[in-house]
Amino acid sequence: MRKADLISKISDKTGIPKVDVLVTLETMFKEIKATLADGENLYIRGFGSFIIKKRAAKIGRNIKKNIAVSIPEHFIPAFKPAKEFVHEIKSSTNIKEAPTFKDEPED
Repeated sequence: MRKADLISKISDKTGIPKVDVLVTLETMFKEIKATLADGENLYIRGFGSFIIKKRAAKIGRNIKKNIAVSIPEHFIPAFKPAKEFVHEIKSSTNIKEAPTFKDEPED
């Protein structure tokens, strides 16, 4: 499912125009990014947590040049699903196999 499909589904279920759903969804994404960029975690009860994880400094390798590269410590965004979320996915009978991510949708 793509963002456009999600917007259509929400619009159909709620009766809210697609443009309003799009603005709301985009605003939500921007606020999540801004919250994490400010160094705060975001907790949504029953859904999950958007958290910041710290990666330690390490030595990487540039294979083409065969040299060691120092990678400084840095922070990355992560999502930790709530227990209810995980339980709902585990108990679902509709999941056949692990999803594959493709650039182009199947025709």
